[in-house]
This record gives sequence, structure tokens and C-alpha cells, in this order.
Amino acid sequence: MEKELIECIVRSLVDEPDQVTVNVIEGEKSTILELHVAESDIGKVIGKQGRIAKAIRTILSASATKGGKRAVLEILD
Repeated sequence: MEKELIECIVRSLVDEPDQVTVNVIEGEKSTILELHVAESDIGKVIGKQGRIAKAIRTILSASATKGGKRAVLEILD
């Protein structure tokens, strides 16, 4: 659920949506989502002073909390 949500949001932001990948690492109480985007799109995903990344993490957190888990988004280059 969270993986599809992140993919949908990020693909609408970047210039190269076909290079967006999300790897999910499941833990007992938390889930880690590793986001990979094209090198030229990293700035678009992070935003000025990290505002877009923070907004994406807020949406992810709300979605995960609804399911009773904790989710962490890592943006990898």
C-alpha cells in the first residue's frame, strides 16, 4: 500500500518517472522504503529546504499509522 502511494506521488514530480523505484524492507514494527530516482530528479523530490521530502514523509507516516505500523522513507542517490 505505502509503496504504491510513494511511487504515485514521486512519479508525478519527476521528469523521468520510469526510473523511480521503491524497495520495501519489512521489519516487525516498522517498514523502510528506499526511494531511488534519476540523479537529475533528486532535487525535485527533496525540494527547497527539504519541504517536498518532508511532505511525502508526512503522508507516508499518516498512511502507515492507519495500518498500525511505522514507516520510514529513505531517499537514495
